[in-house]
Amino acid sequence: MNEPQNPSQPEPAEAMPPPAREPVFNLPPIVLAVIGICAIVYLLQQYVLNDAQQMTLLYDGAFIPVLYTGQYGFDWFLFTRPFTYAFMHGGFAHIAINMVWLAAFGSPLANRLGARRFASFFAATGLASVALFWAMHPYGEAPLVGASGAISGMMGAAARFGFHTDRSAGKAAFAGPVLPVAIVLRSRGVVIFLAMWMIINLATGLLGFAPGVDGQIAWEAHIGGFVAGFFGLRWFDRGWQAPEWEAPDHT
Repeated sequence: MNEPQNPSQPEPAEAMPPPAREPVFNLPPIVLAVIGICAIVYLLQQYVLNDAQQMTLLYDGAFIPVLYTGQYGFDWFLFTRPFTYAFMHGGFAHIAINMVWLAAFGSPLANRLGARRFASFFAATGLASVALFWAMHPYGEAPLVGASGAISGMMGAAARFGFHTDRSAGKAAFAGPVLPVAIVLRSRGVVIFLAMWMIINLATGLLGFAPGVDGQIAWEAHIGGFVAGFFGLRWFDRGWQAPEWEAPDHT
């Protein structure tokens, strides 16, 4: 932010510091890592693996609800599928849209939480996504893939901050305390966002249509991730403290 200057006492041009420049592409390393893993998996699926290998990867890596009903026996991938599915995508539009939203909502959240807590948040919201999806489709055979459930969790977290970000450190990060739910629901901007998000998810899921995306949209997974991020954010944001000038004066 530029400070007001006194026109009667202008500073010499040579004494003025150069304006700060914020990088155009400035994503946290943990967000770049997630994007990189998703991109590598997608490229392997599209250009490296043959059809049989792609089917093996899909079966071992995607989340398939019916495998968790106990009818197909036990395999060790039952422990990993609820996490690895988030790094797989069904097409170029699917991965492109998800990575754009990941960069938009994941970057300020990662800058706020730090890499370790962000990774835990990503895993927890992704797990909540498949939990609700499985609860609603316990005998579903269609594989679930994509990071959109965890990204929906990041949107829920953003709502708990009232979408307030701070760029004073040279990078955008969600700022301020985690707002109580009652305050969040009194914010007109947040409520409008939540309403539009819910309408879009229900419409694309129930109608089965999204521009450039083939197949059914797993709106249940989106809601599961969003709810987990919205209500569970405090468990991951325990290290935040108000700056000294914002702390209440108890003297």
